[in-house]
Amino acid sequence: MGNAGAAEGAQAQRSMVSGRAFLGTSALLFLACTAVTIAWSASMSAMGAMPMPGGWTMSMAWMRMCGQTWPGVAASFLGMWVVMMAAMMLPSLMPMLWHYRQAVGTTGRTHLGWLTALVGVGYLFVWAVLGIATFALGAALAALEMRLPALARAVPVVAGAVVLSAGALQFTAWKAHHLACCREMPGHGCGRRGDAGAARGNGLQFGLRFGLTLGLHCVCSCAGLMAILLVIGVMDLRAMAAVTAAITVERLAPSGECAARAIGAVIIGAGLILIALA
Repeated sequence: MGNAGAAEGAQAQRSMVSGRAFLGTSALLFLACTAVTIAWSASMSAMGAMPMPGGWTMSMAWMRMCGQTWPGVAASFLGMWVVMMAAMMLPSLMPMLWHYRQAVGTTGRTHLGWLTALVGVGYLFVWAVLGIATFALGAALAALEMRLPALARAVPVVAGAVVLSAGALQFTAWKAHHLACCREMPGHGCGRRGDAGAARGNGLQFGLRFGLTLGLHCVCSCAGLMAILLVIGVMDLRAMAAVTAAITVERLAPSGECAARAIGAVIIGAGLILIALA
């Protein structure tokens, strides 16, 4: 009886230490990614922007500088994108990872840190794939806008329309579904077979699949908000902070759907103002 109590006490102590290590590592990762993102943004700002017809400026993130190759530009953008996504998503992702650790811990598995890291890798992989598509589309549009002045002049109105559409998206059932899946705890549906029983079978496969699925739901849920970031300025720190706050509130508020709709109403108002100013 005494040995059993001692074993349980030791296990609780190890769990506490592991939990503190997780929180500390997550906080350091967030601070590091935030610092790198701020430095990258300052570097891009120092490079300036290209004035375009219609009274707006184009970010140099979509352009190839002297001596650069397109693969090099794409790799630089992808690195910046992944770091930026880590900084923006960690505030809302950390609670989910914490619950994942708890769910897997009930199966008696060890190496929870590595399994949790694998979830994060799968999650960021989805965002990296989106980053590749984003760069390809952004670079193609930038090239067209430089060649077609009429298209460039229409950009301010189009940007306002994108913001307006993103606000309307906040009220859709599609948004509500993916947001609900982002808020679900491990093992509670939304197409994620991430229950404790599955974790007993293959912990690595379970963690990677959970991270990929969570990432897909997150990308879909954040589609409108990320579209706003892209049209306002992908390296604009104020826009990043606003989008990060909106995503975090949606995920962590007691009623995510109500929060999403309130955010949508604000976005629609901003979209109307942008169209009027354009």
